[in-house]
Amino acid sequence: MPSESKTDTIRTLAWRRDEDDPRRLLDREWLVTNGLGGYASGTLSGAHTRRYHGLLIAALAGSFGRTLMLGHLSDRLRLPDGSVVGLGGEERARGDALDLHGAAHLAEFRLNHGLPVWRYEFPTGHVVEKRLLMPHLQNTTHLTYRLVSGAGPLRLKLRPSVHFRSHDAEVDRELPGEYSLTAAADRYELSKSGGLPPLRLTLVGPRSAYTMERARVDEVYYRIEDNRGYPATGDFWSPGYFRADLAEGEDVTLIASTEPWSAVEALSPEEAAEAEFTRRTRLIDRSHPLARSGPAAELVLAADQFLITPAGRVEDAARAHAAGDELKTVIAGYHWFTDWGRDTMISLDGLTLCTGREAEARDILRTFAHAIRDGLIPNLYPEGDSHGLYHTADATLWFFHAIDRYFRVTNDRRTLESLVPRLREVVERHLEGTRHGIRIDPADGLLTQGEEGYQLTWMDAKVGDWVVTPRRGKAVELNALWYNALKNLEGWVRDLHGDAEAAPYAEHAGRCRVSFNDRFWYDEGGFLYDVVDGEDGADDPACRPNQIFAVSLPNPVLDESRWLPVFQAVRDRLLTPVGLRSLAPGHPDYKPKYFGDRRARDAAYHQGTVWAWLIGPFLDAWLKVRPEDRAGARACLDGLIAHLDDFCVGSIAEVFDAEPPFHPRGCIAQAWSVAEVLRCLIVLGESE
Repeated sequence: MPSESKTDTIRTLAWRRDEDDPRRLLDREWLVTNGLGGYASGTLSGAHTRRYHGLLIAALAGSFGRTLMLGHLSDRLRLPDGSVVGLGGEERARGDALDLHGAAHLAEFRLNHGLPVWRYEFPTGHVVEKRLLMPHLQNTTHLTYRLVSGAGPLRLKLRPSVHFRSHDAEVDRELPGEYSLTAAADRYELSKSGGLPPLRLTLVGPRSAYTMERARVDEVYYRIEDNRGYPATGDFWSPGYFRADLAEGEDVTLIASTEPWSAVEALSPEEAAEAEFTRRTRLIDRSHPLARSGPAAELVLAADQFLITPAGRVEDAARAHAAGDELKTVIAGYHWFTDWGRDTMISLDGLTLCTGREAEARDILRTFAHAIRDGLIPNLYPEGDSHGLYHTADATLWFFHAIDRYFRVTNDRRTLESLVPRLREVVERHLEGTRHGIRIDPADGLLTQGEEGYQLTWMDAKVGDWVVTPRRGKAVELNALWYNALKNLEGWVRDLHGDAEAAPYAEHAGRCRVSFNDRFWYDEGGFLYDVVDGEDGADDPACRPNQIFAVSLPNPVLDESRWLPVFQAVRDRLLTPVGLRSLAPGHPDYKPKYFGDRRARDAAYHQGTVWAWLIGPFLDAWLKVRPEDRAGARACLDGLIAHLDDFCVGSIAEVFDAEPPFHPRGCIAQAWSVAEVLRCLIVLGESE
């Protein structure tokens, strides 16, 4: 078993059953990923509260996408006195009646190098630990049990249960067909028809055996699905159970996988664990010096969860390999997001450049450059689909920003030279007009966009045909990003080809800047309009965080004389301990909570709900207008660092309620949340 020598990458949550609220074990979750988009996840208690909870969600090629393969594991111990205890695999949670008997002996949960460890202490003096890991780039899960202290052996009984379905499918849905089990020696394969790979199971440890004994677990309750307005009960099916004797100092490991047996057995559980700990140690050691200890080091490991080699993108992989690259992308958030262009570009700095993974940054940029169509990078790749969707106005502009960050760190002129022709095409397509009304208005040089039924900015909630925040017209952050893109391209073209070829970009940028400062200042409010020349020709004076980009970007479009009032408006009306509100209180559309069914949630998604990632651009602006108050800027991260103990332990949520206590909501782990907090810790640490 790997050692725990780096104590600053261990996060420990003690649990006292007689003192602590049992909801702590239901409200806190863990996440382990495999570098392919697959993952394992659950609550600290072991109870399933989401459709996405399971011990092996495999990232499969083709139309399957991410698929729940091993859903549940009942793990029980028989102690020397004959008593049988559960280790948390069979808890139930329904209504206000919480039955967490399986966690009765849980003494501690910790993340060691980002990997979950449960510690159980029994009245007999026995101490047992359970650990989980996924070998990198494999759809495989290892669950290892060890008797840490106490005279053995203890009889361990493990009953795996399955419910093959897409991880996005509702919990009462299941892939068609009957389960079939085949066995050869100590190898067991559970299959269904339809081309799905089998679930391969084996138990590695002394004195192990398998008993075929079919069983069904009916009406498992998923409380979060219930709260979100979805079907909340589903069934599991089990083909039988494993058993083994657990002696002091010995390990027993259940392996579940969709990989060929040759891959499953290539490394012993001990070798796989050592390899994964070594990989994680190297991730920290290669990161920025200020990210090698403390919360920043934990965020380096959290950042690793989002960087993936996507399964099934054969054409993209072929193009990347032909150019000598690797196909790389970013999962925007767990559990339900795939890779999104906007999120990838915003996250690139924190996920790759702050963590010493410049080669992966290059591969990501080149992957998206290959995918440009009509002057746009993809907004997203749907689950199980190899073709992107091109319905965003800002992702491509963030692409310029990500390239700028990459080039500043690496000075990789060869990559820049290969990208600049595509970037020039992007600008030309925006000047001519591209999809969904995305174009530059020839009257003033500002970027406008909008098409009925589409949500093209990052405020992109949509329910059915209802676009909650359409923001059609000239949005403030789009024009800040357009100006920043033009200035970047101007500099790159000048460097590569001289002043004459750069001059048109300088001219477009200058025109945009004059028009922006003339049109976007909302004098009555003392800040910037969110949208000008909207659908009805009106200007939108809603106080939103989008205006901060006019100050925070490396090439700020806003006149410096107005930086401070914009910063103050955002700080006074939008800043919370966990990020920026998406709309200021007092607006008729303001929603204090992100909660309820999908319509209620989407109605609040960008109407007050706090977004953690926005703390990054806000602190960039802070360092421009208040460079002397670095301590005040650093204090803005305290609430997000404390949040590492909540929700998804060791990571940062997508969104939070807009009012105290700022309850975390949405995805339990979000790429740009983690990336921007990590980046800010480094930026502010460098400036101390």
